[in-house]
Amino acid sequence: MIPKHLAIILDGNGRWAKKRLMPHSMGHRAGAQTLRKLSYDIEALGIKYLTVYVFSTENWTRPAGEVREFMNMIREYFQQYIDDSKKNNMRMSFIGDMTRLDADLQEKLAILADITKEKTGLHVVLAVNYGGRDELARAAKKLACDAVHGRLNPETINEDTLASALDTYPMPDPDLIIRTGGDMRLSNFLLWQLAYAEMYVTDTLWPDFTVAELNKALASFEGRARRFGGRPKE
Repeated sequence: MIPKHLAIILDGNGRWAKKRLMPHSMGHRAGAQTLRKLSYDIEALGIKYLTVYVFSTENWTRPAGEVREFMNMIREYFQQYIDDSKKNNMRMSFIGDMTRLDADLQEKLAILADITKEKTGLHVVLAVNYGGRDELARAAKKLACDAVHGRLNPETINEDTLASALDTYPMPDPDLIIRTGGDMRLSNFLLWQLAYAEMYVTDTLWPDFTVAELNKALASFEGRARRFGGRPKE
């Protein structure tokens, strides 16, 4: 059984670089290359959606130099994704609050999403300036605004209504969440969408994550009994 939607928390880039006496930026660059390469393996397996945590709303608290270098790296690699789009069938889209990003970076994201929107291969979703709590707050604000302006009856709000206001709509929720680097937490990632996702945590640092490591995660997922709060079928 292959998950339809795979989510990954790409953790361990900094520790990977530190072990090699390199600056953090080299770890992020190695991690970006791992993502590009692994995307093709994930597509070949038949997975339809891949959502990855690129930059969180909390990452702004890191040293200014590290943030600046990371944003420059994003510019560089998003240009590579634009170039890649000429020879692959992957669709690229983004979740998060883009308004805090520099205008030129927002433009690159918009270009990449637009030129790949008709592609039918793996749908890669990059979470940039994303936080699960921020997403829920923005969704609540949107629904409140609709209610105030008479476009929505508050009495009709249910789980489906809220889900439709989230950044990930109308994609299905992830079936499997992989976290590299060994930490056992969600770190404010897809808090609503991961309610019933299976979790797989590995000590492998993200730049060292290979298709062999991915297959271990998928083998673990295949052995799970997904009950969604109910009982397994007799």
